[in-house]
Amino acid sequence: MTTEPNASAPREAARTAAEAHGFSTRAIHDGQPFDPRTGAVIPPIFMTSTFVQDGVGGFRDGYEYSRGGNPSRDALQQQLASLEGGSHAFSFGSGLAAEDALLRAVLKPGDHVLMGNDVYGGTHRLVSQIHAQWGIEISTADASDLDAVRASLRPNTRVLWVETPSNPLMKIADIAGLAEIGHAAGAVVVADNTFATPYLQQPLALGADAVVHSTTKYIGGHSDLVGGAVATADAALAERVGFQQFAVGAVNSPFDAWLTSRSLKTLAVRVERHCANAQAVAESLVGHPAVAAVHYPGLPDHPQHALAQRQMRGFGGMVSLQLRGGVPAVHELVGGTRLFQLAESLGGIESLVCYPSEMTHASVQGTELAVPEDLLRLSVGLEDADDLVADLRQALDALR
Repeated sequence: MTTEPNASAPREAARTAAEAHGFSTRAIHDGQPFDPRTGAVIPPIFMTSTFVQDGVGGFRDGYEYSRGGNPSRDALQQQLASLEGGSHAFSFGSGLAAEDALLRAVLKPGDHVLMGNDVYGGTHRLVSQIHAQWGIEISTADASDLDAVRASLRPNTRVLWVETPSNPLMKIADIAGLAEIGHAAGAVVVADNTFATPYLQQPLALGADAVVHSTTKYIGGHSDLVGGAVATADAALAERVGFQQFAVGAVNSPFDAWLTSRSLKTLAVRVERHCANAQAVAESLVGHPAVAAVHYPGLPDHPQHALAQRQMRGFGGMVSLQLRGGVPAVHELVGGTRLFQLAESLGGIESLVCYPSEMTHASVQGTELAVPEDLLRLSVGLEDADDLVADLRQALDALR
């Protein structure tokens, strides 16, 4: 079975279906019918490992065993496919499990993965330390530079992996341009849409073949679950990912699937607040004497600000800053904030501050993906913007 990453017919059909209703209407209703027995407006959680059969092979509504299929997971997958403008989606126990399933579905020994040089450290680790042991090659390029990407492709490049906005430098990559380049080289183009969410950005409509998410982040949105997802409009690719999901079994639980479905229903209103708060925070950081640089695509001087305006509905809730005082200032600031709590992860209702060099990206220290040691990453939450700005200002003002 072969995958045709540039086939447009499935993508166009998915896009037409997705445009039948607005984003929030689909988020609330697609895959979420009321319970036919009781009329409950929220579908129940199907906390079961197996399903009674009507005779051998007589599956009720196709359900046999929850690794292979569960109504709670199916409901979430229908939601995800609709919101990404895809025909299929698959949910997993973590974002890395979703990425692993997609890579296994596409790659064979001897293949090459070209990855952006500013991606989540765990994604790079997955390929460089796990898949590389099975004959997969990996290299990186600046995904915001189309010429650099084009020059870095190899005859055996099978996957072009882009994360935009990137983690943690908030670079914006031209998804449509990369899709054209990747498809010309015969590669499957994968977009990590975790930071943007399907509300702000639609990679499949821009030409990507597959979208991956850590649903732990904005899609889950409440810091109370771990999960991942793959979405695509390519039926052949979907069949292969679906087989990986079933055969390897890294699925999420029915309860986590239900929690994720619940959260998706409020994604649009939450992300709009995240964006507004992040814009206020970013603007407040510009010009502070303790701040050397602010990385946020909503700032007019961001190198890809115009591209972000074209490609995204908003600029997202993630802001990075670099401090003039270096590592000592970093440690002092994370101990001086009151609302921004020091923790890994992002996209929840609460504001977090992370030190990527020693936390999320520790696995890529000493590589081309190493993060500047003076950089902090802010996940701007849903608190009042004035309070968040004041919290950061007092911590910055106190730096020695």
